[in-house]
Amino acid sequence: MARRFRRGVQGRFTQMNDVWDLAVVGGGPAGAAAALRARQLRPDARVLLLDRADFPRDKACGDGIAAHCRDELALLGIPDLIADYRPTQRLAVVSPGGARVSATSARPNHVVPRRVFDARLVDAARARGVEVRRHHVRSLAVLDGHIVLDGTVTARAAVAADGANSTMRRLIGVSPAPDRHTAIAVRGYADVPADDDVQSIFMQQDGWPAYAWSFPIGDGTANVGFGMLLPRLRATGRPGREVLHGRLAELLPHLSAHDLRAHHLPLSPGRPRPGSGRVLLAGDAAGLINPLTGEGIYYALVSGRLAGEAAVRAAADPLPAYRRELRKALGRHLRTTDVLALAAQSPGFIDAAIDTAARRKEVFDLLVDVGLGAGTVPLPLALAVVRRWIASGVRRR
Repeated sequence: MARRFRRGVQGRFTQMNDVWDLAVVGGGPAGAAAALRARQLRPDARVLLLDRADFPRDKACGDGIAAHCRDELALLGIPDLIADYRPTQRLAVVSPGGARVSATSARPNHVVPRRVFDARLVDAARARGVEVRRHHVRSLAVLDGHIVLDGTVTARAAVAADGANSTMRRLIGVSPAPDRHTAIAVRGYADVPADDDVQSIFMQQDGWPAYAWSFPIGDGTANVGFGMLLPRLRATGRPGREVLHGRLAELLPHLSAHDLRAHHLPLSPGRPRPGSGRVLLAGDAAGLINPLTGEGIYYALVSGRLAGEAAVRAAADPLPAYRRELRKALGRHLRTTDVLALAAQSPGFIDAAIDTAARRKEVFDLLVDVGLGAGTVPLPLALAVVRRWIASGVRRR
């Protein structure tokens, strides 16, 4: 049978009868989730996963895998992906003004290095029939209702999951997060006692919002780091490395960090743009990072799963379906975090929230759900925090 050709980009030719049902760009949690879900729903779907790196590869991140992420892994049919890693339920937080809470989370969390977690997700996708290739996408064209990548890959739909500095996002004309919605963090690893099982967060009033963390993995090491908003960092007038490394050492003086790497975090503005045409943005590429905590793995798994669903269930026009399901899953939550992020510009509000959480377990559980999952804030609890915030302000005066 004769093959049909159409001219693609850069003067090359693409075989139009060799079409992928879905091309996923980026092999992190969002991209792997999209590929896994597409094959889960349609085992005969032709799914291609592209990433510029070979796996395993390191990724600068806090490595926290919340219980909410395990729910997503179960939905993807891989519930035991991180079962060999030690769970931890204890969380300790120190607010900018020194308020403290230390409590047991309703459900255990995990800490799994991204070098391990991402490689396992890609392996799971490959085992399910996804073709995985190393390839750095540089160009995109739309031809006869198809997406053509670099003139060589043709697909009915594409999921752009290529991270905070997404090339795909730029190619479809979606603007990156503005500086005011961008954080920068440095991440490393440090030796800790093997029995250390407390995830700790130490907030800093200077340059707020800013905090350091220590998340023990369970093998005698912990993921440690420090992050702050990009405009706050620039306002110091000092080199970024000096500020980030210095404040990490200041807040965690008992730990000696190594393998330090910096990374940008495009924080969710409350109503992220989910894509354009047949290209669906997921994870960091869509600006889906919790503006309160910097957590992004849960959002990546959710958005990737929903993008994969839309690509195979609404193949003729996937974007409206994806937008609708993303709004249903995260809409109220993202609006909640957007409002709370504005309130949290005042360190006194966070002091009041942490102080209230130390007194009321249901508030502690709610903060965990909002910070690590898709929680929203009931009005009575919001009012309780506001009253304490006002009361503390009156006492200071």
